[in-house]
Amino acid sequence: MNTAQQLKNELYNINHKSYPAYKSLAGCYKFNNYILGIDHVQGDPFASPSKVHLEIDGKTAGFPAHLYDTVPKRIALQDHLTRRLGRELRAVSKKAGGSGKSGLIFISQCGQEILERSCCEIDPKSGSLYFRLEIGFPANGRSINSPELIKILFDFLPACIDKSLFYQALPKQELADVASLCEDQQFIRAELQRLHLSAFVANGSILPRMSGISHLPLKQAVPFQSPKSMEVTLMLPNHGPLTGMGIPCGITLIVGGGFHGKSTLLNALEMGVYDHIAKDGREYVITDSSAFKLRAEDSRYISNTDISLFINDLPGKRDTGSFSTQDASGSTSQAANVIESIESGSELFLIDEDTSATNFMIRDQLMQSVISDKEEPITPFISRVRSLYDRSGISSIIVAGSSGAYFHVADTILQMKDYVPYDITGRAKEAASGFPALHTEGLCYQMPDFSRCPKAAGNLTGNDRLKMKVMGKDSIQINRTTIDLRYLEQLADTEQLSALSYLLTYAVKHYVRPGRTLTEIVDLLEQQLTRKGLASLASGSYLPSNLARPRRQEIFACFNRCRDLIFG
Repeated sequence: MNTAQQLKNELYNINHKSYPAYKSLAGCYKFNNYILGIDHVQGDPFASPSKVHLEIDGKTAGFPAHLYDTVPKRIALQDHLTRRLGRELRAVSKKAGGSGKSGLIFISQCGQEILERSCCEIDPKSGSLYFRLEIGFPANGRSINSPELIKILFDFLPACIDKSLFYQALPKQELADVASLCEDQQFIRAELQRLHLSAFVANGSILPRMSGISHLPLKQAVPFQSPKSMEVTLMLPNHGPLTGMGIPCGITLIVGGGFHGKSTLLNALEMGVYDHIAKDGREYVITDSSAFKLRAEDSRYISNTDISLFINDLPGKRDTGSFSTQDASGSTSQAANVIESIESGSELFLIDEDTSATNFMIRDQLMQSVISDKEEPITPFISRVRSLYDRSGISSIIVAGSSGAYFHVADTILQMKDYVPYDITGRAKEAASGFPALHTEGLCYQMPDFSRCPKAAGNLTGNDRLKMKVMGKDSIQINRTTIDLRYLEQLADTEQLSALSYLLTYAVKHYVRPGRTLTEIVDLLEQQLTRKGLASLASGSYLPSNLARPRRQEIFACFNRCRDLIFG
């Protein structure tokens, strides 16, 4: 292995040369207490920054094993160290001058959720650290500016590492708190199953966010307070007793006037599938990790999905037991979303009527009297929601503001008033008894067998080198195929979309085979990620630093929306 001094000498030798001479630096270099690896050098100063990595031996890093002795605690510590290093790097980024991206020093910027990311790995056995980051190698025009890169690699970066990545340099209580919070969050997740709850929202939680573009907690927001009838007290291993609202499994309806907090509560629940950092306000909002937010998606692609549970007898005798379309309607897209989320293993549906197809959710009495059930191909969700729970164990939490029809089938009814929930189940049920139930339970109830097998087509075939691009949180592009993911509202980070593009292309190359179902393919991908991590998706000389692991539900959803996967 080369030494740091050899790296410095080579930098002096190539100073003022043409920018491609930087490629001679590729390799690993031993610094005082870590190894710096230069994995990929950008083609010119205006291209994507160069890829580098850091390796720190476990004994040198010094983190006690009890801080990372479980998978969730290891991910939480990785997240914490990424945030610490990120803060230090942002303070020195662009301090080295030059053209283009010269001087940029970047590592993943974590949001409020704690995600497994490719930018940081802790070896669970040795405690060794591995970080991936990006550095814009400085240039004047397109000529190498070695003195500025020497500043970065020998002054700025070592100082950031010393402040961020060694146990002795960090506040011990802060690290202990990260592990303690993680243990408490995992304890609550286990308690959800034991207590037969879909979700838990701690008293004092801050649910509203700063704005539509900021996920920080809203200052001066109304703290959450559970109705007394739904209060549950959990004895957490570190926090001690924690009281909050336990939402029971079954059918829960959230009602209330506009702007009173219905959707705010549902948004908190949909992101409660992830653990959150301390002081987020939602760190003790914990939802069944398989929960999936359902909605209508006009124009989405559907390939051979059995939507007969909800839609039958279409004009032209179209087969809804194996339904395909390039341009789904609101009702057919939402029906497909329900079936595909069941296929993914979801045991909790989250639904907001504002983003649902009205004719999929309900048919009122007047419409039933004019258009008979025999003339209507759609069996609305209200006719299935009870059986989905009673026969398949799938709960639903539904926000409704304009129709009381779901009062008849709901187990629990919450009214949001000035951001405070009230249990109005008894009063609502009594009021509903004076009105006829609008739903009629569908006679036919048969779950699909989920035996669909994908086959790659179009831009996913015949090319070992696939160009992948992420367009915010809206979509990913593989060669010329765009996969629309804008309506997957539980994707927390653009890095999850990056990972989805890698998972899809990796699956096509290694796991998509004749006769292998989508469920089997996703099982194989998840097993691989659990055993070998995100790094196992790399096919080149380095793994991008900007990947975050998506949930099983989003992997299914991405594959189902890819127009170059044909299901049979």
